[in-house]
Amino acid sequence: EGVTSYRIIDKAGDFGGTWYWNRYPGCMCDVESYCYLPLLERTGYMPTRKYAHAQEIFEYAQLLGRTFDMYPHALFQTEVKEMVWQEDAQRWLVTTSRDDRLSARFVVICGGVLHKAKLPGIPGIETFAGDAFHTSRWNYAITGGGPEEPMDKLHDKVVGIIGTGATAVQAVPKLAEACKHLYVFQRTPSTVSERNQRDTDPEWFAEISSKTGWHDERMENFIACTTGGNPDVDLVDDGWTEMFAVDTKRQPRDEAEAAELELLDFQQMERVRQRIRDTVQDPETAERLLPWYKMSCKRPCFHDDYLPAFNRDNVTLVDTDGRGVERITERGPVVDGVEYPVDLLVYASGFELSTFYTHRLGFDPVGEGGVSLSESWAKGAYTLQGIFSHGFPNLCMNSAIQGGQHINIAYAATKIAAHTAWVIAGALEDGVMVQPTIDAEEEWFQLLLQTVMAYATYFAGCTPGYLNNEGLPPDESGGRGAAYMRSAVEFKDLLAAWRETGTYPGLVRTPLDA
Repeated sequence: EGVTSYRIIDKAGDFGGTWYWNRYPGCMCDVESYCYLPLLERTGYMPTRKYAHAQEIFEYAQLLGRTFDMYPHALFQTEVKEMVWQEDAQRWLVTTSRDDRLSARFVVICGGVLHKAKLPGIPGIETFAGDAFHTSRWNYAITGGGPEEPMDKLHDKVVGIIGTGATAVQAVPKLAEACKHLYVFQRTPSTVSERNQRDTDPEWFAEISSKTGWHDERMENFIACTTGGNPDVDLVDDGWTEMFAVDTKRQPRDEAEAAELELLDFQQMERVRQRIRDTVQDPETAERLLPWYKMSCKRPCFHDDYLPAFNRDNVTLVDTDGRGVERITERGPVVDGVEYPVDLLVYASGFELSTFYTHRLGFDPVGEGGVSLSESWAKGAYTLQGIFSHGFPNLCMNSAIQGGQHINIAYAATKIAAHTAWVIAGALEDGVMVQPTIDAEEEWFQLLLQTVMAYATYFAGCTPGYLNNEGLPPDESGGRGAAYMRSAVEFKDLLAAWRETGTYPGLVRTPLDA
């Protein structure tokens, strides 16, 4: 059914996306696998654990590739070099890094959200004489072992890891077990709550998956439980749903509600801080691990082994008091004038998010009149629904820019994909090309602005991080890159209501060769 003539271009060597690249030790998804893994009802697959490890998710992506017969259509280890709209042919000409030339009616860009690795801008980073790599390019030739096997080449090595976000929280316990000594360099401590990992009970899974529509029901229940929806039943029942049962980020109605939300936020964070005090034996280390910011300022972490790792004699926390590592010498990082010689430096420094979209993509689509996307978006993104952009016919995007968002990114991505497929199917059937009007883009942005402003005050008071563009002052370009900040289910319902009109509001459908 559907489109059978298509090509998938991916710089990776297989399906998997972020789970192809991220294979660091301890890597797992922080969202329940029964919600995160897409199309579970279609595949009938049973995740082995409540929170799937990276290797299992990678293998599931391969299963999806086989199930939907996508492998014959895939061009792996290939990147888009150039993409130009051909006015006469009314098609996109896509040139790849392997000199393929593809002519396509439609192009769908699924460039991911956090995929372009970011190294910290630390002076002297290039002078380090030891081994070094980013966590998303883990080098097991240096550490030994594998994603599911212990690292056996670090027993006599001193290791430094820069960063204490979600990746480091998962990798630190594994490094601590394997190396001679581990230095953890911290700019801002993470919120770390209980994970409570467990294997999947086959009988339980058979029961919950026997009902048609169970997967959407579970995902949408999870969204409701983490956006203040307060459903009668919490199907997921984990740290996420406990922590975010009340949306403390929302704009309060009055001063009394503002005080109530602030108190609830503080109480949740104080519970997290008390767990750190109770777990980490050294009071000074525990104090430096305490997160003194509001609950949603940084993506919270859930792990049962990260905090106990600091009770090991071979683990040292190097807190930089929010300033970061000041420089790196050929021997190692320097903090407060003290050099920490290491054999291996691991950068758990995350991914680019606030850099320009086409920079992260690695190519710049050229649309009508020879205008590139970077030129069209010079003052920020202009889209309808985060998918379509004026001047770029038959180009669809699946990203968080002006689109849906949630802790469980897979939900919004699959709903955007289904919506995009519906628009493309209609265009192919009717023989038209599509693009939004300028007015429709502006109306969409004004709708987004209403959802963003409700949270602006909250994030303005946060510690620097990717959620608030590292604390830089807001500008028009950054504001236009925001996502739809209300519930991802509301976003899905908006798209569904738009389809139900049957008139494609704001989308111009021009007959081919017109």
